[in-house]
Amino acid sequence: MDPRVKPAGDSGKNGKTMTTFHFDLVSPEKLAFSGEVDQVDIPGMEGDFGVLAGHAPVVAAIRPGILTITAGGAQQKVIVLGGLAEMSDKGLTVLADVATSTAELDRAQFAEAVAEMEAKLAEKEGSELDHAIERLDHFRSIQHELSATAMH
Repeated sequence: MDPRVKPAGDSGKNGKTMTTFHFDLVSPEKLAFSGEVDQVDIPGMEGDFGVLAGHAPVVAAIRPGILTITAGGAQQKVIVLGGLAEMSDKGLTVLADVATSTAELDRAQFAEAVAEMEAKLAEKEGSELDHAIERLDHFRSIQHELSATAMH
């Protein structure tokens, strides 16, 4: 290997490989998270994907779901309702339409929102109905995952 080329993830300092990378989670209301992380699992439109240090540059649309941040062995789960994820040499940035920590979520209010979405399906038709069903499925998936984590 050419000595002028550093392996991906090499910090250049003392030859140790970096295992963390910078991550920012931004929503219109606030900077929901900013710091060094080990991994971020993202609910992508094309399927869920994990990001580690040295990940190839990518821009991906995200769907409503639960984003998982792993840092220092601890996990933090955040509900995101769509947006974009961008991985670059500077780190990962997620621009979320909405970002709410599962710890801050009012589960009763969330369940009520899902019930309202179900009730309004009868008013929709065609592609609007397809979109409403898809969004409802995402919300049900979030609700299911929240129920599963509450049992642990």
